[in-house]
Parts: sequence; C-alpha cells; structure tokens
Amino acid sequence: MFRFASPQFLYLLLLIPILISLYVVFIRARARRLARFGNPDTLQQLMPEASSLRVRNKFILYLCALVLIIVGLARPQFGSKLKKVTREGIEIMLAVDVSNSMMAQDFEPTRLERTKFAIGRLLEGLKQDKVGLIVFAGDAYMQLPITSDYVTARNFANQISTNMVSRQGTAIGAAIDLATRSFSSDSEGSRVMIIISDGENHEDDAVAAAQAAAEQGIKIYTIGIGTPEGAPIAIGNDFIKDENGEMVVSKLDEKMLETIALSTDGAYIRSTNQSLGLEEIIKKINETEKKQFTSTVFDEFNEQYQYLIGAALLLLVIESLIISRKNRILARFNIFKK
Repeated sequence: MFRFASPQFLYLLLLIPILISLYVVFIRARARRLARFGNPDTLQQLMPEASSLRVRNKFILYLCALVLIIVGLARPQFGSKLKKVTREGIEIMLAVDVSNSMMAQDFEPTRLERTKFAIGRLLEGLKQDKVGLIVFAGDAYMQLPITSDYVTARNFANQISTNMVSRQGTAIGAAIDLATRSFSSDSEGSRVMIIISDGENHEDDAVAAAQAAAEQGIKIYTIGIGTPEGAPIAIGNDFIKDENGEMVVSKLDEKMLETIALSTDGAYIRSTNQSLGLEEIIKKINETEKKQFTSTVFDEFNEQYQYLIGAALLLLVIESLIISRKNRILARFNIFKK
C-alpha cells in the first residue's frame, strides 16, 4: 500500500507551472533586449562565452530538485507487509440525536456541540474496541459503520449537524433498529449501544425496539442531555416558535431514556455541564465481556522521503557546478583534436 503521510505539501507543486511561466517570460524579455543591439547571430559571435543552453539546463535541474523536495516533504510511504491482528474488545455503536431540539442552549454552546466534544474525548481513550456512528432525528441514518479507525471516527463525529436528517422528530426506535442490524456477525455477546439524546421521542415505540435489541444480547446505555426545565431552541439567530407564536422549549425526557436502558440491563446517566457522562458509561462498559476481533492491517509503513531529498540535493550540487557562461580556459583544451 502506498500513501503520503503529509499530502498537504503536494499543493506546493502548483509553484512549478508558475516558475516555468516566469522563466519563459524572462527568456523572451532577454531576447528582445538583445535584439535591440543587432542581429542575434552576429551578437552570438561577439559573445562566445554566453550559453543559453547552460542557463536552460541549470533551470531544469533546479526545477527537478524542487519537485523532488516537495514530494519528499509529503512523506511518501509504502506499507511493507500485511498481518492479521487479534484484538480483545467490544463493539460500540453511538446513536446521536441531531433533531433541532439538540440546538437548545441549556448546555453551552449547545447540546449538540457538547455531544461532539464528548465523543471526541471518548475516541481518544479507546484502544482495542470498535466503534460506529448513527445519527437520527425523524429518521435514522448510518454515519459510520463499525470500525477500529478512531481518526476517521473523530472526523465523522466532528461533521455531525442538524442538517444531516431532513425530517424532524426524534425516532429513537429507528436508531435502535438500525444499530441492532449494524453490528458485525462475530461480535455476539459483546455489543453495546450508547444513545445520546434529550429523550423527546415522538416517532415510534423505542421501548419495543430496545427489548428486541436485548434479545440479541445488546446492552443499551442512554445519556440524557439537557435540563428538566429546558431551554429555547435557537436556529441561527432566531428561536423556534409554535403556531401561537410562543417560543418552543425543549425539556429533557428522562423517563423514556431510563426505560430504554433498563430494558436491556444497561444504565442511564444524566449529563451535567461538567460531564456528559460518557466516562462513567465507559467504566461500566469495561465490565462487559470482551470479544476477540481479527482484522488485517499494514504492519508498518516505510518512509521513502530520504531518497527523494538525497536525489534533490545531488541535482542542486550539479546545478551549482554548472556555470552560466562557457569557460575560456577549458575551451582551449580539445582532447579529440588530432
């Protein structure tokens, strides 16, 4: 497998056509200036030491060296070998509420932003477990299938927004059904679901979905984010209002989330402004029976940049040894003259 460890440096290759354009402009301007003094062939005889070929070759060497340096900075790497890695862990499916109610500001800056921050912290602490991500509002959608790639998981978690699901609502049951079908076949007995929501379920029978998940050995942990007093829902600079013109206040529905968790022998935790509750849930999850997972990965990547940098330095040395003008002393020696 081939990859660039720092591909952002490849954007510097855009400098190459710019430098070539500047070189062409310089050569043409130089030719026009010389043409003012007379015929170019005559001037060439008057300036025997001048060499346009040497100037061009020096530029080509410099350009090639620059390309090699830029590609070297991008750190090309080759995966040296594949190996199967056996890990002991569990599969965790995160289901995140992205309905408009998650924009309430009883948690700063909003419930959803606090959730994203907490997920990032959770992923930093995982080592051998697998994780997936589901977003739900009026419908539920798979955001990231089960994976052990925590970097990718963090990137997907950072992109979560209320615009991901067009249909509004809080279909917790649909999220549970989707998560239940999304665990890998070899994870039986080691499956955990974490639902982060304000609990205002208006769409389906979430408890029945949780009971069906429990029959497949899935434990569901729920996190209630919000306050019982609730807060208005801000979309941009405006607050959502009902048909009477009154501001809609989103309140935490703990009863629903508690019932879901208890029906699967899981646990419910209410978030606070100091802690979302994921740390407490992870402690409970670590008591869950671990399962061995086997995955194929590249064992190591070999750096190749040093060869490119070395070749670039060699070209720069050669370029520096080539002078722009012909050497009159060396020109006197003709080793092929009979």
